[in-house]
Amino acid sequence: MCYGQTGAGKTYTMTGATENYKHRGILPRALQQVFRMIEERPTHAITVRVSYLEIYNESLFDLLSTLPYVGPSVTPMTIVENPQGVFIKGLSVHLTSQEEDAFSLLFEGETNRIIASHTMNKNSSRSHCIFTIYVEAHSRTLSDEKYITSKINLVDLAGSERLGKSGSEGRVLKEATYINKSLSFLEQAIIALGDQKRDHIPFRQCKLTHALKDSLGGNCNMVLVTNIYGDAAQLEETLSSLRFASRMKLVTTEPAINEKYDAERMVKNLEKELVLLKQELAIHDSLANRSLVNYDPMDEIQIAEINSQVRRYLEGTLDEIDIINLRQIQEVFNQFRVVLSQQEQEVECALRRKYTFIDKNDFAAISAVQKAGLMDVDGHLVGEPDGQGFGLGVAPFSAKPGKKAKSKKTFKDQLSSSARKEGASSPVGGKDLDVSISKTQLTPSSKDGDVKDMLLRDRETSNIEPPSSDSPKEELRPPRPSTPPSKPVAFEDFKNERGSEINRIFKENKSILNERRKRASETTQRINAIKREIDMTKEALNFQKSLREKQGEYENQGLMIIDEEEFLLILKLKDLKKQYRTEYQDLRDLRAEIQYCQHLVDQCRHRLLTEFDIWYNESFFIPEDMQVALKPGSSIRPGMIPVSRIMSLGEDDQDKFSQLQQTMLPEGPDSISFYNAKVKTEQKHKYLKTMMGLQQTQRK
Repeated sequence: MCYGQTGAGKTYTMTGATENYKHRGILPRALQQVFRMIEERPTHAITVRVSYLEIYNESLFDLLSTLPYVGPSVTPMTIVENPQGVFIKGLSVHLTSQEEDAFSLLFEGETNRIIASHTMNKNSSRSHCIFTIYVEAHSRTLSDEKYITSKINLVDLAGSERLGKSGSEGRVLKEATYINKSLSFLEQAIIALGDQKRDHIPFRQCKLTHALKDSLGGNCNMVLVTNIYGDAAQLEETLSSLRFASRMKLVTTEPAINEKYDAERMVKNLEKELVLLKQELAIHDSLANRSLVNYDPMDEIQIAEINSQVRRYLEGTLDEIDIINLRQIQEVFNQFRVVLSQQEQEVECALRRKYTFIDKNDFAAISAVQKAGLMDVDGHLVGEPDGQGFGLGVAPFSAKPGKKAKSKKTFKDQLSSSARKEGASSPVGGKDLDVSISKTQLTPSSKDGDVKDMLLRDRETSNIEPPSSDSPKEELRPPRPSTPPSKPVAFEDFKNERGSEINRIFKENKSILNERRKRASETTQRINAIKREIDMTKEALNFQKSLREKQGEYENQGLMIIDEEEFLLILKLKDLKKQYRTEYQDLRDLRAEIQYCQHLVDQCRHRLLTEFDIWYNESFFIPEDMQVALKPGSSIRPGMIPVSRIMSLGEDDQDKFSQLQQTMLPEGPDSISFYNAKVKTEQKHKYLKTMMGLQQTQRK
């Protein structure tokens, strides 16, 4: 971490001069050292990932979001804590397999940093930046499932400012206020970490300390670089920086190796251990003169054999079942359960064929049975004295012998035929059955079920669209007009074709923004109305107080006595203040949402215009013979090459790079990756600068 006054050289110490390899800073040197140590450890498979975070005015930004395969995040980034540590949700992390890729990411992030100028520094950093290197090491020689993780945070803090010396105004003044505030909170956290008696450490006061929570003490190694001025005029700020460094020395750290477990490798190790244990069991069985025992899961033939043994054991033809291993014991009990369930179903089916079952909750069926003379008013069947089963009894006088048997038989046949159909589709356990009246629920008939199935099938068939018979054909490129259309006309075409998705997102974000602004306006009107009512209530309350003072105040045991009207005014004022606080909190939330939505709308507008400029130039200014090279899948991606240099294809940059290699490589053989990444970044910036110049020329 680099700490110090503005203009003292923090960014130069951390990043260095990207134009000269010898003057590179801590960040490039750290990347080189990481990849050099990876080459020196062939026994480990080491992966490296990097991320670049910027904290500007207490807001989190991803400095690598400008890469084409990343893009801006829809949701704002947040700091999340878990047992493994602190990480930034929404921050892009990039895998780098070689040193040159890491340098390219570093230079890309450096170009996106926010800088400004004041009297003490022409290129002053206006934000805190954290470049993080994630290292993960797996052993190639050992089959251990453990692996080691590390995280290197390289922090370039924005400098503290004395506003009287820097002369900051406007936006720079606002940035300086946020910078000084976050650095003050950082110092408070360092003081709390150095005090052994403190239980609470204020990490959540600002985004900077929260993001660096697991790097400011505890399980970490920390190096602080304090940058100071050599001038006597800056003596007070120099002493302040050195006091911060002395407080940092009081912070105790207890670094430990971060070991984690690879789930995939752990499964493989457990499988190997399982094979070894089976081999040991086989040796033990052979030494104990036991027959060959199989410890693998049982197949269908073995399960059928155990089922046959269980049935013979229950029938009495088999005296005992031979026990071989634990898996066989579990399967024996399982087959006992299967046999019991099958017997219950057989008993139920036999009872359904012989008797009629009626649901006790089905009052229509019960009344029909009573009308048929099969059941008396008390709910007992005819000839059933105690309700437990069939037996001899006295028939009711209303039952006629001649017609009873016929009606009973007819109703019994009807119910038994329907019960057979229902019983086949919904069997239940025999223990829930009653010979006279069943507790089972009546299921719908099979015809109703068929109708429901047909309706469901028709609904599913209607939802499935028939596949199109025509195969997708390649769109033909329209002929280019002799004169390019005007930009407003071309912009409308672009929004309907290539930029339709971006335009749709832009319109959705704008509608959300307008809706939030409308709600904020309505909330503001309600707040103003409540404020006016509060003022009127206060005036009425003051009038009541003055009236009470003129008439004379009454006290009872030291308490002031007020009339009912004044008491109601006090209660009303209390309720109005509560409503005012609630509405004001809603307004603050809406303003935060409006600010975020406005940021999204600005991003979409900028991207829409940028994509349109690229599409317009490539569609109407690039020669026809160069269109083949810009097709998808070719080596040249559309938008990467300026229109003014479409024919040269960057030959001047290549010649310049070759000359740079001849002069610089003899002095620094390790600088090839550094300069490779530097040239690629410069080519990208030249392209952007050319596009901006072309836009200005077209406007003129």
